[in-house]
Amino acid sequence: MNKAFTKETDTEEEDPEVVTALPPGSKNYMTLAGYGRLRAELDQLVRDERPRIVETVAWAASNGDRSENGDYIYGKKRLREIDRRIRFLIKRLESATVVDPQDQQNADQVFFGATVRYEDEDGSEQTVQIVGVDEANASEGRISWISPLARALLKAREGDTVRVQSPAGLREIEVTAISYR
Repeated sequence: MNKAFTKETDTEEEDPEVVTALPPGSKNYMTLAGYGRLRAELDQLVRDERPRIVETVAWAASNGDRSENGDYIYGKKRLREIDRRIRFLIKRLESATVVDPQDQQNADQVFFGATVRYEDEDGSEQTVQIVGVDEANASEGRISWISPLARALLKAREGDTVRVQSPAGLREIEVTAISYR
């Protein structure tokens, strides 16, 4: 099929991953572990996955007719996805400000990298770690430093009660423990 009849373009469309979730003018804070995970992903893509896909695409292209060659079409698409992710990771790693939570001077106060245990109004306890936007994962207890909960917890001390705006409305939580791992 002629390229004129496909939705593919030669120009790069705006990548949704590149549109940053960071507030304008703020730094891209990241823990040492988060930086390491992104760096490992970039290395894996560059050293392993991309060369493997390039090899598959070259093999598929040598088979002749590319218009109905599934290996070629899928390989080119996957190659674009990998290149997009590589560009994103490079930009994020270049702009990262790495913060080691263990270097925190005021360990009795909540700052970036802190692991905070708090008690909700109903008595349930939860533990979260305040991390960078690229390493946040709520199911693992890691929340972004720009989230409403993290913003409310920042600069709090053990025993402090803070107010958090949540989808269910305004609620109060009490900080029960702070640690830096």
